[in-house]
Amino acid sequence: MITLNQNVVKVETFTQTAVFRDGVLISLSAKDGRKFIAGDGAGEALYIVYRNDECVPLKNTGHGAVSARKLSPYRAEYFFEAWDGDGVLTIREDPENGDVILEPEVTSARKGIVAARIPFTGIDEKLNLIAPFYQGVDLRPDDELLKNRKWTWPKDWEAGFALLMDHADGRGFWVRTEDTHYRAKSVVTGRGESGRDVAFDAEAYGPIDDSRSAGGLAWRINVFSGGWHAPADQYRAWLWKAYGLEKEERRRKAWIGDVRMAVSWCPTDREVLDELSRKVDPRKILLHLPQWRKYKYDQNYPDFTPSEEFRGFLEYAAEKGFRCMPHANSVDMDPSMPEYRFLQDFKYRELETGRFLGWGYENGRVLGVPSSNMALDKNRERNVMVKIHPGLALWRSILSKRIDDALTLLDRKTDAVFIDVTLCSWNLDNCLVDNTTSMEGMKKLIEEIETIGDGLAVGGEGLNEITMQNLSFAQAHLFDSHHATRPGLERCGGIDLNGRLFSGLARTIGYSNLNGATEEAVLRERIHEEHGAIPTITVGSAGEIARPNAEFRRIFELANA
Repeated sequence: MITLNQNVVKVETFTQTAVFRDGVLISLSAKDGRKFIAGDGAGEALYIVYRNDECVPLKNTGHGAVSARKLSPYRAEYFFEAWDGDGVLTIREDPENGDVILEPEVTSARKGIVAARIPFTGIDEKLNLIAPFYQGVDLRPDDELLKNRKWTWPKDWEAGFALLMDHADGRGFWVRTEDTHYRAKSVVTGRGESGRDVAFDAEAYGPIDDSRSAGGLAWRINVFSGGWHAPADQYRAWLWKAYGLEKEERRRKAWIGDVRMAVSWCPTDREVLDELSRKVDPRKILLHLPQWRKYKYDQNYPDFTPSEEFRGFLEYAAEKGFRCMPHANSVDMDPSMPEYRFLQDFKYRELETGRFLGWGYENGRVLGVPSSNMALDKNRERNVMVKIHPGLALWRSILSKRIDDALTLLDRKTDAVFIDVTLCSWNLDNCLVDNTTSMEGMKKLIEEIETIGDGLAVGGEGLNEITMQNLSFAQAHLFDSHHATRPGLERCGGIDLNGRLFSGLARTIGYSNLNGATEEAVLRERIHEEHGAIPTITVGSAGEIARPNAEFRRIFELANA
């Protein structure tokens, strides 16, 4: 039941009690009195967020008012009248499961609203944040790794779910959104004077230039006991039901579960295959193969014509039983290719600046994307690529045909393919193409590749609750350590959260710097495996396998166990 007394809303469910003053959550506790949030209500209840994370408060403005009203035994509202905008925070109880549901909306006469933000302050000092960032983190909210970070769904915030837990007793609370409409959202960590504040953003779809409101998402809150697995399993159960994922599980190829070891960035070298087959049964080994086309790596996409050398290599690998994933791409293309004329108006454009998204690189240095049409056409040697919105059916048709053509030229010697940068979907300046967000478009794209011919096992880069639905394998990244290893990475293992959420569909493999030759490489391998990845190596020559270091020997033993 919900009660209202002098702008204080109290929600008592059969699992928890939540108290709000002027819209601020000042108390959250379990029914036995165990408190997880305790505050004085002096902070903010709701923010309008503009470009560059400009946050406009709607409560403590000095020139407005906050009023509350009770609409039913299960619903109340706060209404914010402020100097620079207005807002509504609806609070509901779900009698079926005891959830407290928060639905924020913000409005302003000023254009350019990015999001409606709800902050959570006064979080118990004993609680760690457990969240699906980089396949799962378990850190204090004020850890330096989380300080002033915005995690955009689904690229960085890989599922719309987070919890805060006391490891001493396995108790805490979770926040999640049950969204199947691919709405743009983010979570913000490490804010406030304490550095422990966490906030949740419901974003407006781009373009935001004329945006005067944001909202449209319901955030659910509840308490739990017995550790993080139970709330993770609850979210997984919702996810499976919401997207009908039992059907997807049945579509997976039987051999996927047999893989016990992976080689990322595997050289196209028969001697490497010979040495690997002496160490581990090739049928247990997945090869990610970047050098297979007749063009340089990351040039001339979406032309995936294989080289004659690779055709012979693949036939040799298939005879031995290796599982092979030639490296293609999901949304990146070379703007000097003729297909670009069909697609040039549908490039990714960054939400706040409108800049073209993509990349280039030269002599190991990463470049941005040119804003000159002439420069886009003349910089193939700098590996300039732009990202095409996957909501565009025209792009998906072109990409599917090019991959199908390549597999035909390879005589269908493999039933797997890798498509890069599948993690790259988020809110954009041109968010909707064919009434489809890039998040939903990426799902459609992977599914269309998955269903080519008799069906493919598709590998991708990164893993989240959208891409996992149609990927079979995913190269996972480590926390801020895609290539170089950042200080503090050793604190980022120990929890296989995404494995718990996504198992049965996509399996992860390691990404880079996994040669086992240094302490750094061994650490990277350990963190990957603690996140549930298939043991993965990276090699430069057959000799590294013929004369394995201690880490490689350990991985070979794991694969053979």
